[in-house]
Amino acid sequence: MKTTAVIPVRKGSQRVPDKNLRPFAGTTLLENKIKSLLKVPEIDEIVVNTNSEAAIEFVELEYADTKVRAQRREEYYASSQCSGSEFFKHLGEVTDTDIFIYAPCTSPFVKPETVSKCIRQFVEHPEYDCLATVSSIKEFMWLNGKAINYDPQHAPNSQNLPDIVALNFGVTVVKRETLIANSNIIGKNPQFVLTSDIEAIDIDTPLDFYIAEQIYHKLYVEKKGLLN
Repeated sequence: MKTTAVIPVRKGSQRVPDKNLRPFAGTTLLENKIKSLLKVPEIDEIVVNTNSEAAIEFVELEYADTKVRAQRREEYYASSQCSGSEFFKHLGEVTDTDIFIYAPCTSPFVKPETVSKCIRQFVEHPEYDCLATVSSIKEFMWLNGKAINYDPQHAPNSQNLPDIVALNFGVTVVKRETLIANSNIIGKNPQFVLTSDIEAIDIDTPLDFYIAEQIYHKLYVEKKGLLN
């Protein structure tokens, strides 16, 4: 069974320009993700799926003769006209693998051991058709002027709110055939793995980028400097 991790990199992010390749605490989000995934023994191949020539050049220069390769993405699948379902199905169709791992750069704190755990757990539990990391949501949630997860007249303490989880897309593991059939990395019978608050961090806005960079610098750059 071939296992492939796919790192999606889109050129020209609207909210955080060039976020995957811009400087990030002495590295970049793309470089950080590749180095992390290279420490996962269960992964046979790492594919950077991108429409960015800079990303392709980086991969071909820095990771020649390794299990990392760049895959050029058609512009439609990097455009706002392409739906999420179209994008996921396309990734499955162009990735030659048995087990597909979705591993975006924008989750810089997911540990290699977490990825390994997720892959092993997916393989060991075939009754589920995918495995996805999630975050616990303990918030008083409203939609269209109505509370959706509690009764405002009998408000509970926040720790007693329902156990709602949200996909954080740190790691998603799915069989390629299931991905294509569902046009989604999330199947019809998912298995969820709860991550720590740090590993759940996803960079989507300039503020997210700034906060993540400060945390990364504190956890890894300064610590490494002290050890040296």
